[in-house]
Amino acid sequence: MLRSIGRQWRCSVAFQCPCLSPARQQLPLAPSSEGRAMSTSVGQQLKAQQQQQLQEQQQQQQQQMHKIDEEVSRLLALKAKLGGDAAPANQKFTLKTPKGTRDYAPQQMTLRQGVLDKIVQVFKRHGGEAIDTPVFELKEVLTGKYGEDSKLIYDLKDQGGEILSMRYDLTVPLARYLAMNKISSIKRYHIAKVYRRDNPAMTRGRYREFYQCDFDIAGTYDPMLADAECVKIVAEVLDTLDIGDYVIKLNHRQLLDGMFEACGVPPNNFRAICSAVDKLDKSPWAEVRKEMVEEKGLDGATADRIGEYVRLSGGAELVEQLLADPKLKAVPNAVKGLEGMQLLLKYCSLFGLEQRVSFDLSLARGLDYYTGVIYEGVLKAEPGSTGSPVKTLQNGDQAPEQGGTVGSVAGGGRYDNLVGMFDPRGKAVPCVGVSIGVERIFSVLEAKFAASKVKLRTNDVEVYVASAHKGLHEQRLRVLNQLWDAGIKAEHSYKVNPKLLVQLQHCEEHQIPLAIVLGDAELAQGIVKLREVRTRQESNVTLAELPAEIRRRLQE
Repeated sequence: MLRSIGRQWRCSVAFQCPCLSPARQQLPLAPSSEGRAMSTSVGQQLKAQQQQQLQEQQQQQQQQMHKIDEEVSRLLALKAKLGGDAAPANQKFTLKTPKGTRDYAPQQMTLRQGVLDKIVQVFKRHGGEAIDTPVFELKEVLTGKYGEDSKLIYDLKDQGGEILSMRYDLTVPLARYLAMNKISSIKRYHIAKVYRRDNPAMTRGRYREFYQCDFDIAGTYDPMLADAECVKIVAEVLDTLDIGDYVIKLNHRQLLDGMFEACGVPPNNFRAICSAVDKLDKSPWAEVRKEMVEEKGLDGATADRIGEYVRLSGGAELVEQLLADPKLKAVPNAVKGLEGMQLLLKYCSLFGLEQRVSFDLSLARGLDYYTGVIYEGVLKAEPGSTGSPVKTLQNGDQAPEQGGTVGSVAGGGRYDNLVGMFDPRGKAVPCVGVSIGVERIFSVLEAKFAASKVKLRTNDVEVYVASAHKGLHEQRLRVLNQLWDAGIKAEHSYKVNPKLLVQLQHCEEHQIPLAIVLGDAELAQGIVKLREVRTRQESNVTLAELPAEIRRRLQE
């Protein structure tokens, strides 16, 4: 560039100085100090032009980004207008709980907590230890474990590189827990909420969010000992809750598979046919047969052979009858299943459950992970009952049911291969467990209490501290502090000068058994009046003896 400028400068000088001869003009001339200054000035001008162009380009880019931001804002506003994520601030909406969920009032929570406490007592009686697991799991942990019911799993949006799903039950998370922590033996119980994207039937105790109460025994033990104890636990829970007459249906997955094989079902169709059989207690045989033939592709004659078996139920005598069946005798799986049932029924008899259990070949339980004994606790219909019959599907899910039973309230079975699916080396940990369908139980008990019009007490307050007239709120606080320090459940009014009648009515309305009435005359003597709310009888008690007297009255 400087060489070009120099040439221009020399040409300019030659044009302006005619005194120079042509020869002189052709001689190379060294630039003078004036020429050097001009060259520097031109370079600065060019640099300034470049900077100006750069600034203009940056301004244009900023203008383009501003236009893009405006367009994005316009699109987001349009999305909100059409019902997207961002709703206008003034948009009205209906306050309600999501589909398949509900709120629980204090009386309902009192009833539920009472049920859960009784179930936990049974679990602890059998040596159970409590655990808890996350409410969501990696999606790959849950998929492929529930057969046709996998479509009911709630998937979550990607929240940072992990694909997650809400837990469908408590059994698969237990298997993941055992494999991850290298645990080969445990007797655990777990009470928590699970989530299923199902069609809810809330009047029948069927929700999308609901509690499960699980008890499982993991470890390698001799046949049917742990299985029989799980059946006993179901009976104890239902007896403790006293919700009506019931029967515990028993079957064996190996027997089902052997029966399908004996009837001519292709092995790759066992699970699909098992899922169809599982619907027998809520659908007639004709509908189940139609599903087998038209939807599952089973031959009609094969379906009829299955129908001959799945409509059988009984006890030990039915096991003997099937062991003598020529078709089943030829299938090893069927024989193993029948021998297992024979041993299980023997142990159940030792536990005093002969009148509570029934060997029922229609029981299938559709979950893919079951490998051995399966069972289900079913409430029988009471005479004249017109309640909504339901059936608890896999581990607590419910659906309508027909026939002489109200519905299933417990279910479970043996699953020996589930833990091995999560272990890197495929190490199996045999497991057997039971799940109590508490939502169905809650529905039954809520209906009973509503019919009896019995009001449940929703708090545990033992004594109410009342004042007979104005100016005693500080004395109330001193007495309350004395009672709380002594471990006594007590409360008072949060008004400085409440009316005595209002305070006593509060005691009666909330079924508080005792009330302390403070008065100036009594306090001057170091005593208070202790009132029995139900009988309205009062007696004087010294402040020093008050905690001990309250405990004595509560124990009467």
